[in-house]
Amino acid sequence: MSLESSVQTLQHSQLSLDTLTGAAARPGVIGPTLDPRSLTTGIVHLGVGAFHRAHQAVYTEDAATTSGETHWGILGVTGRTAKVAQQLAPQNGLYSVLTRSAQAQSLRIIASLRGVAFPGVDTDSVVAAIAAPQTQIVSTTITEKGYPRTSAGRLEISHEGTAHDIATLRRSLAGKYDAGPAATALGLLARGLGQRFQDSGAPLTVVPCDNLPSNGALTRQLMSNFAGEAGNAEFSQWLADAVAFPSTMVDRIVPATTAADQAEALSILGLQDQGLVVAEPFGQWVIEDAFAGGRPAWEQAGATITANVEPFEVAKLRMLNATHSLLAYLGALRGFVTIADAVGDEALKLAARRLQSEDVIPTLTAPDGLDLQAYGDSILERFANPALGHTTIQVAMDGSEKLPIRLLGTVSDRLAAGSVPESAALAVAAWMVFVYRGRDVNGETLTLDDPAAQQLHNVARGIENELSERMFALGNVFPQDVSGHLGFRKAVASHVHDLLREIR
Repeated sequence: MSLESSVQTLQHSQLSLDTLTGAAARPGVIGPTLDPRSLTTGIVHLGVGAFHRAHQAVYTEDAATTSGETHWGILGVTGRTAKVAQQLAPQNGLYSVLTRSAQAQSLRIIASLRGVAFPGVDTDSVVAAIAAPQTQIVSTTITEKGYPRTSAGRLEISHEGTAHDIATLRRSLAGKYDAGPAATALGLLARGLGQRFQDSGAPLTVVPCDNLPSNGALTRQLMSNFAGEAGNAEFSQWLADAVAFPSTMVDRIVPATTAADQAEALSILGLQDQGLVVAEPFGQWVIEDAFAGGRPAWEQAGATITANVEPFEVAKLRMLNATHSLLAYLGALRGFVTIADAVGDEALKLAARRLQSEDVIPTLTAPDGLDLQAYGDSILERFANPALGHTTIQVAMDGSEKLPIRLLGTVSDRLAAGSVPESAALAVAAWMVFVYRGRDVNGETLTLDDPAAQQLHNVARGIENELSERMFALGNVFPQDVSGHLGFRKAVASHVHDLLREIR
C-alpha cells in the first residue's frame, strides 16, 4: 500500500506528516534531517523490522542529507505479517529512534521510509517496485532463516513455500503472470528480478544485510538456483551479468520495543509513535564495493566501503554474535532477564572473555586497524548497557540457525588446529540444556523460539546423561568434523552435566 494513497484517517495524536512540524519543534526531538515530501523511491527493502529502521534507514537518510540527493527514499516490505505496515502507514512512514546509553538518551525522527507494503496483499506492487527503472537497490534483513538453503549453500527446494515461488516464477517468465502473494522473501525477490528482466533488463544491486558469512555470494547463489529451477536460461544469464550482490556486515544492538519505551517516546514527542525503535549509540556497516549502478553516499554517513568485507564479517560473527549467544543461553538458564544482567555476572563475563581470547581470536585475521582484544572489550562494554533491556530470550531465538554461523566455524577451526575449544563447548552445552530443560534455575519457563523447535524437542527428549549424544545427531546443526570429534563431544557432555546439576 502506498503511504501517500493510504485512505486511513490520520490521528492528530499520532506521528504523521500532518503532525510532524509540531513534533520536530519539541525540546529533545532531533530531525528529520530532510523533507520527506521531497524524496522519491530508489530502494526496496525486504524485512522492514526494527533493525532495518534503526540501521540502514538511518544511514540512508544521513547519506541523502549529506549529499543532497533526494532519490533514495525506501519502500519497506514487511515479513510474514502486516503488523509493521499497519503501524507505519497511518504515520506516512515516519517513526523515531530512541537511542540509549548508560549516561544519556536521544530521540530522532526518521523520514527515509517513504512507503510500506505487506506481501500478503501487496506482492504485485512490490514486484512492480523492484522492476521499476528508478529502483537501483534492493536490500534485505530477513534473518538467517529467511535464506532456505542446504548445507552446501544451495536453494532448499523442499522448503515450505520455495516450490510455490519457483512455480510462480516459472509461469511469470513464460508470460503467465500469477498475481498471488509470494510465499517467501527470496521468492518475492526472484519474482521482482524476473519482472525487471522482462520489462527493461536494467542493472540492479541486491544488498543483503543479514548475519550470514559471504551473504552477497550466498544470495547470488540462491537467486541463481531460483532462475535455474524456473528453467529460463536468458534470465539466468541476465542475473549473472546485470545484478550485483555485494556482501555486507551490519552491527547495532536493537532490542524489542516495550510499553515503557513507548511511554517515554510519547513524553518526548507529545505524540504516539507505533513505529518506535530503540537502539544503542554504536552502529557499523561495512559494504563490499561491488554495485551494478548508483547507490547512496553511505560512506558520508559513516559506512565503510571496502573491497573485502570478509575479515570484518567473520570477526563480528565470531566475536560479537557468538558471545551474545553464550551470554543468552547461560544467562537465561541462570535466571537473568537481560544481556546486561548476564554480563554483570562475573562468572559469565569471564566465560565470555575466555570464548573471545582463547577460542575465537586465534581463528581470526584482524581487519586493518582493528585490535581484536580491544574489540572484544568494547563488545562486553556495549552488552553491559543497562538502558537497552535486550533480553536473553530475544537473543536466544533461532539457535539451530545461528549457532552454525556464529560458533561452530570457530569450533571447526580450533579442532583442525589440534585444540578443543572449551568455552565454545560451554556455549554449545548451554544451548542444549536450554532446549532440554525449558526452564531456568528459578523454575521460570524458557520459551524455545526456533524454526526447528519441534525437531529439537523431539531429539532432546530422553535420559539426561545422554542429552549431548542425542543433540550431536542433529546433522542440520552440527557438521561432521564437529559432531564426530570425540574430544569436543566429551567437553560438551561434561558442561551439560554440570549445567543440569546447577539448574535443578
